[in-house]
Amino acid sequence: MAKLHSLGFRRVGQKRELKFLLERFWRGEITEQELLDQAKVQRRVNWELQSALDFVTVGDFSLYDHVLDTSFLLGHLPKRAQGVGSDLDQYFCVARGRSTKDSLRIPAGEMTKWFDTNYHYIVPELDEDTSFQLNPSALTEQIREAKELNKPVKVVLVGPLTYLWLSKSQSQINKLDWLSSIVRVYRELLGVLDELDVDWVQFDEPILVTELEDSWKKAFSETYDALSGFRVKRMVATYFGELQDNVSVLKGLFVDGFHIDCVRGKSDRDALIELISDQQVLSLGVIDGRNVWASDLTAILKELMEVHETLNERLWLAPSCSLLHVPVDLSIETDLCSEIRPWMSFAVQKIEELQILGEALQDRLKVADALQKNQTALESRRSSSRTRNEKVREALQSYEDVDGFRKTAFPERKKIQASSLKLPLFPTTTIGSFPQTSDIRSVRRSFKNGDISEAEYVQFMKDEISQCIQKQEDMGLDVLVHGEAERNDMVEYFGEQLEGFVFTRFGWVQSYGSRCVKPPIIYGDVYRPNPMTVEWIQYAQSQTEKPVKGMLTGPVTILNWSFVRDDQPRSETCLQLAVALRDEVEDLEKGNVTIIQIDEAALREGLPLRQAQWQDYLAWTTRSFRIMAGSVLDSTQIHTHMCYSDFNDIMEAIADMDADVITIETSRSHMELLKAFEQFRYPNDIGPGVYDIHSPNVPNCQDIYTLIEKAIRYIPVEQLWVNPDCGLKTRQWEEVEPALKEMVSAAQLLRKAYV
Repeated sequence: MAKLHSLGFRRVGQKRELKFLLERFWRGEITEQELLDQAKVQRRVNWELQSALDFVTVGDFSLYDHVLDTSFLLGHLPKRAQGVGSDLDQYFCVARGRSTKDSLRIPAGEMTKWFDTNYHYIVPELDEDTSFQLNPSALTEQIREAKELNKPVKVVLVGPLTYLWLSKSQSQINKLDWLSSIVRVYRELLGVLDELDVDWVQFDEPILVTELEDSWKKAFSETYDALSGFRVKRMVATYFGELQDNVSVLKGLFVDGFHIDCVRGKSDRDALIELISDQQVLSLGVIDGRNVWASDLTAILKELMEVHETLNERLWLAPSCSLLHVPVDLSIETDLCSEIRPWMSFAVQKIEELQILGEALQDRLKVADALQKNQTALESRRSSSRTRNEKVREALQSYEDVDGFRKTAFPERKKIQASSLKLPLFPTTTIGSFPQTSDIRSVRRSFKNGDISEAEYVQFMKDEISQCIQKQEDMGLDVLVHGEAERNDMVEYFGEQLEGFVFTRFGWVQSYGSRCVKPPIIYGDVYRPNPMTVEWIQYAQSQTEKPVKGMLTGPVTILNWSFVRDDQPRSETCLQLAVALRDEVEDLEKGNVTIIQIDEAALREGLPLRQAQWQDYLAWTTRSFRIMAGSVLDSTQIHTHMCYSDFNDIMEAIADMDADVITIETSRSHMELLKAFEQFRYPNDIGPGVYDIHSPNVPNCQDIYTLIEKAIRYIPVEQLWVNPDCGLKTRQWEEVEPALKEMVSAAQLLRKAYV
């Protein structure tokens, strides 16, 4: 019988229990031991939700980030964190700059996206003094907990090559020069796993779905040869795409099994069946771990029958990747539309789908009812009138490429905007959101539940906007924002006002640490029935003489931060979003809003993992942005914002978007983005983020001044803006106000130095 397993599971709990525990610990309200005890409870809950599987998976749980966990497992700490309190203190210092509100503060580790997902990991740091020393206590404790369940235990680890590949070196040393040191520690760990009678270890090596240099390909056989000779069986797992030419890397690899993603990389399956030996198992990721739609179990089963006949018990079935990326349990979503709900499958339901497939391979009649129920749901979705709107489809046909370009080139627009806006050199602004206090969240919740009237809700939000405007004026900012008090999330807020979306109550997924997002679900054609933001921005503008930015989320970010329909190309859905949002841009301009920011934080995130596929993606995403923004007057200044990704290799595409101003994250990476300008002169204005908002630490004026001076080496002063690197929604006012005052002071000093 085919074995069933999971590559990993959701960590934070059905209702974000771990999130709230972490934040209580950081505030000093619970002890370290209380946090660890409750984390143990959450692990047990996660395992119970996966009880239908043949293995207990260990190593997928994390208090912040699994890559950071790997750094601690390998004894690989930045020097600045070493000796800072307990192990947990050191851990959170690297993650967020401090452990608790009163603890020692250090620069947090750089954070960036985990391949092409919206999950952020803490980047391991390498330098000449880097060393590794096994630190297995946290992992071994979890293994002992798992052994109590009396099932085979499978440990999940970030593979040594992927770990190195994701690391960042501050020196010119080849990252592979550290490989032998890391492999030594992994060998020590395998010895520990042997002593604990662990059955399998899963080495996650998703870099195998990227374009690898020959030196990295060669390193695989050397590495896994060195990791042989232990009782514990070893599986190399890939996901998020196709192996393509990297199939040859796996040939002869001395391991006991492989996992491949058969949702995004189905073409690899037959090659792997031919490649593996009679002693190796093949795990097929047949259930989509990245989206929420029910699988076509009959179609999957048809493809598996022949494979099962060939491999028999050497066939394993799993989700395509970790279930970290989807909500936990559809059964608790009692408010979802009764027609649409059966079309979906969350983490628990994906485990159930695996179970049905496993049983069907043995006796199809035993699960005939379940298979029929699945087919009924799929047919309901295919035939539903909810998914298509012919007016939307007809409207898209009228848009040509010319609709995506501004009327005048940027240099001329800049003169027109300078004359009307009259901003100083080094203009200061923020990215858009300000702290979402408990009072704000409470009032939004009360209005949604019908406990207060619309008039009461609107008046409260207007009062919040007025206070936010006044605070910004007091701080001396040049371009203001309304603060987004009325918005629950930068994507969900717009999705709730667009047709074609549906929403969950508990569909949270982890973005980083305790930060969770609740992605909307795009099930049908998208259009905008009514204006969404105009009245709020107009009210904010009425409270000040300074310009207030209209704040919109762009089509690519809404697409990449939603669960997207899989019955048409993503490019078509993105264009529908762009056209709907274009109407909002035009209404803002008609409402005398002179600066409009269109956030595209997720542009880089959706980039295909193989560079050969970039051109097509960048073509339709940049076109979608231009269509949304391209109809405005020359005097209307269009901003965009991007964060927490490596943009150096797509700066030309970003320039093609032709936003007048781009604000972009650079602080955690110490302005590394600016290296791109050694080869490419960005033509428009740019605000390289000058401080890290994801850390509670408050920057000082001199540090900000120094970062901007570093930027001046690459970018002319007349093109530079001064801003934080992201929105301030998750911070507290007692952190935000002093930080922004320091930022404004730095800008004022720069004006004196460079005017």
